[in-house]
Amino acid sequence: MKKFFYFLLIVTVMLSFGFEKSTDAVAKPITIVIDVAHGGSDSGAVIEGISEKQLVQQLSKKIKSTNENVQLHFTRNDDKNLSLQERTAFINTLKPDLVLSIHINANKDTNKSGLEIFTAQEENEFSQKSTEIAQKLSSKLSENDFFKGNKLRKAPFYILKKANAPAILIELGYLSNENDFKYLTDTNTQDKIANSISEFISDLGK
Repeated sequence: MKKFFYFLLIVTVMLSFGFEKSTDAVAKPITIVIDVAHGGSDSGAVIEGISEKQLVQQLSKKIKSTNENVQLHFTRNDDKNLSLQERTAFINTLKPDLVLSIHINANKDTNKSGLEIFTAQEENEFSQKSTEIAQKLSSKLSENDFFKGNKLRKAPFYILKKANAPAILIELGYLSNENDFKYLTDTNTQDKIANSISEFISDLGK
């Protein structure tokens, strides 16, 4: 009888540890919103008939999560116009762990080029987390040798101010710059950019 009780005790302890281990191993789901800039009548920057809204939609459609713990949501999946207020309302309804707003720049000075990553200018409860993620994303994108500049900046952009979550706005280059235009409109380069972002957001869920 004693042997039976010892055996029962050992089995109970082993099962207990087994349940604890499996519970700890379950990673917390991560929700990420990809804000696909512009759309509809709002074309954003336009150079040589190529629009910012078109390019960011092409890129965004290539962004995937390979991690089942990372759930992706997009502010738009087609060519429609959403106000900044509508975008922010959508974001705040989801209460995500990260907002990544994707844009492409342009400037009268055609020498201006390179990647720029922005976080909110005004300090808020998400500032530290936003900065940490922006630095990591900057390092990840630096692996693509066609990116130049890679500056981390602060700006009073609406979504960065109003999103109730860590938020980053990324300008992937300047359509007005000859070299940037080439890599932003090249399918292979777009794939590399999207893959880098996909790998980065997938790693956030580990």
